Amino acid sequence: MKKEFWFVVGSQSLYGEDVLRTVDERAKEMAKELSKVLPYPLVYKVTAKSSSEISRIVKEANYMDECLGVVTWCHTFSPSKMWIEGLKSLQKPYCHFATQYNREIPNEEIDMDFMNLNQAAHGDREHGFIAARLGLARKVIAGYWKDEDVQSRLASWMRVCVGVQVSRTMRVMRFGDNMRDVAVTEGDKVEVQRKLGWEVNTWAVGDLVEEMSRVLESDIDALFEEYKKLYLIATDDVEAIRYQAREEIAIRRMMEREGCGAFTNTFQDLYGMEQLPGLASQHLMSLGYGYGGEGDWKVSAMTAIIKAMGKGENGASAFMEDYTYHLEKGREYSLGSHMLEVCPSIAADRPRIETHHLGIGMNRKDPARLVFNGKEGKAVVVSLVDMGGRLRLIVQDIEAVKPIMNMPNLPVARVMWKALPNLTDGLECWITAGGSHHTVLSYDVDASMLCDWARIMDIEFVHIDTNTNQATLERELLVNDIVWRFR
Repeated sequence: MKKEFWFVVGSQSLYGEDVLRTVDERAKEMAKELSKVLPYPLVYKVTAKSSSEISRIVKEANYMDECLGVVTWCHTFSPSKMWIEGLKSLQKPYCHFATQYNREIPNEEIDMDFMNLNQAAHGDREHGFIAARLGLARKVIAGYWKDEDVQSRLASWMRVCVGVQVSRTMRVMRFGDNMRDVAVTEGDKVEVQRKLGWEVNTWAVGDLVEEMSRVLESDIDALFEEYKKLYLIATDDVEAIRYQAREEIAIRRMMEREGCGAFTNTFQDLYGMEQLPGLASQHLMSLGYGYGGEGDWKVSAMTAIIKAMGKGENGASAFMEDYTYHLEKGREYSLGSHMLEVCPSIAADRPRIETHHLGIGMNRKDPARLVFNGKEGKAVVVSLVDMGGRLRLIVQDIEAVKPIMNMPNLPVARVMWKALPNLTDGLECWITAGGSHHTVLSYDVDASMLCDWARIMDIEFVHIDTNTNQATLERELLVNDIVWRFR
């Protein structure tokens, strides 16, 4: 689907045609130049001078699927009462771009004509008030439009809007139910569909087994060749790999047929299957699909959304689980992994396909999986939890490191990281906030982007960073409890 953002400039008829013609020309130039550096086109639509113009363009934006968001700017003074009806009805993400055409004040040229034309400082404050008065969720970006840091912030917001669009059209395919007796993977699916747009439904494992029986050997051959190009074959059990290919083809066909962008399964429900999907799930995630283990549909959808917000709409993000800690003083680390299913988009080197016994769940054949170390770099871990009556998005900043040991007998993909502000304080804060053991780990999407996403989706946001401590977090959560109870 085509993706673009609409540029709507505010003014009024008071200034005369010459001024409005200049505003129009400059807006076209800015949209054209910004489109060269932004990830998506910024399409100039109108210099709005009346409430009817604003309402009309908002209705068009709401209706057009290719419009993922609206960027406003007031080159001149735009009386904000004429924006009320339009902004009240706006259903797309909204960014207030507080900039101006000229970088500097021209000492010799500045006169009242210049002031009347170049009064964005005046217009943007008027425009900002009405959005605040209406209580609208919006992104405010201030700075000169040609500066790289300003363009980078606008680009990040656009990527957030892609995540919003993916969320509002998300369908999750659940094979079976959640892992028995687990609390955090549960949640209110009706509320999630109302707030986030996700349709979360269940298909029987038997449906998948039936689809697998229809996969042709020639299709498996083709996918096996793709595996060989991408990964290092480090097992003699070719049949195990081919079985994973059969599972992957069947899962993908079912998701495509139903319009699903994410899926879940659980090792407790593999009726009729020889292997828990490992390599199959990992390769599907590398293609942009979301996944959640043990039936965790919330992390499955978030994986797909966060991957879509990353570079190229399929960034370095993966389903993850906190497993164990290294608690040596001064060298405290978390080790994240999962039984089988970690996306190779975060690998530091070429992943290896291996087969090993799976020592949990139903007795099945040894599943093939990708084994690798995660790459180094700044990242986040993200958890969406249902607090009963509201959703809470918890984000923690981390620094992924090269593993400090080889772990030669650990037959799974793994990532080692320093949690911020440090392991123990970060762990205390994560537990206090109710964060899950399942997360999305992302190198491409940062906390500010996820804060923007949460604001647009109207859910609670909690950020654990280098400055967080348990006492201040507890106060923040207490205030949040009060505020969100009455929203």
